[in-house]
Amino acid sequence: MEAKMSFKDYTLAVLNGNATAVLVALMPAALLNGILSLMEPSNITETLSFMVNLAQTALPVIAGMLVGLLLKLAPLESASMSLATLIGSGIAVAQKGQFVFTGTGVILNIMLTSFIAGFIAMTLQRYLGSMRVILNPTAILLTGGSIGLFTLPYTLAVQTWIGDLVAKSTSLSPLLMGMTLGIAFAILIVSPLSSVGIATAISISGVGSGSANTGIVAGAMTLALIGASVNPIGGTIAQVFGSPKIQMANILEKPKLFLPIIISAGATGLVSAALEIKGTAFSAGFGASGFVGPITAFQESTGANIGLRLLIVYIFMPVGMAVLMRIIFVKVLKLIQPSDLKLPEV
Repeated sequence: MEAKMSFKDYTLAVLNGNATAVLVALMPAALLNGILSLMEPSNITETLSFMVNLAQTALPVIAGMLVGLLLKLAPLESASMSLATLIGSGIAVAQKGQFVFTGTGVILNIMLTSFIAGFIAMTLQRYLGSMRVILNPTAILLTGGSIGLFTLPYTLAVQTWIGDLVAKSTSLSPLLMGMTLGIAFAILIVSPLSSVGIATAISISGVGSGSANTGIVAGAMTLALIGASVNPIGGTIAQVFGSPKIQMANILEKPKLFLPIIISAGATGLVSAALEIKGTAFSAGFGASGFVGPITAFQESTGANIGLRLLIVYIFMPVGMAVLMRIIFVKVLKLIQPSDLKLPEV
């Protein structure tokens, strides 16, 4: 690693590169999938759906490239890192002589592989000189990719273990379950883990899914509002309707930022359970992204005044809690500053 870059700066570059990759790869689907699901099937909707969903599988490639750029590596090394990260992501499976790509990969392992590949690329760039043009693509691919393949089952095991812990919350009383799941998924969405992957793996549904989803919305709204004064309007909106994971580097660097997230998500998840807002295993981990959560809640929830109940958990509670958290943590306690949530340049 270059002397000019500390371990902290290196780690932040990896986290920011991966967080931005999540935004780039998933934002098209986040904006369009919910809307497309409400439209009559046609060649146009099928083509649009194909485009935005295929783009999601490019997440590891984008992550490797962006991490390389943030590490100030040359295009050759950055592109080679993309190949290594693709191999270590777990999105490709060999079946009957063909490669089948599915999903976005294991985000935790994508981050780990890009971290390792970056170190390898920086080391080789320093020592190979002009020979790097010939040797680096193969060396970075084979070493970084091999390590990524080796760590893949272990990162999957970590994700499964976390999922099992979250699943235990479903055995609690409804209100306590709602609060716990709201908190858990609000934390997961800003972590190196996949909230969608865990929700699907544990088959969370019904009121539990609704609470998880609204907890994410509340946590995202809190982050967006607290940092709104230092971030562009596009970045603020992207945290709520795209993915709050773009704040991952800031939150992991400053764990105190979890406090307003936990309070806001817990309160909203509890209210969501009390109002019997429901969802599916697919919708639980999305939050407001692509309006998947609200649309599914409208389709799955039963009882009177469903429109009012949805307004409460998807607008009134998240916005109200976000305002309250900003007053408490920024104005009164002065524990958090808006600059703590300053997004990197994208």
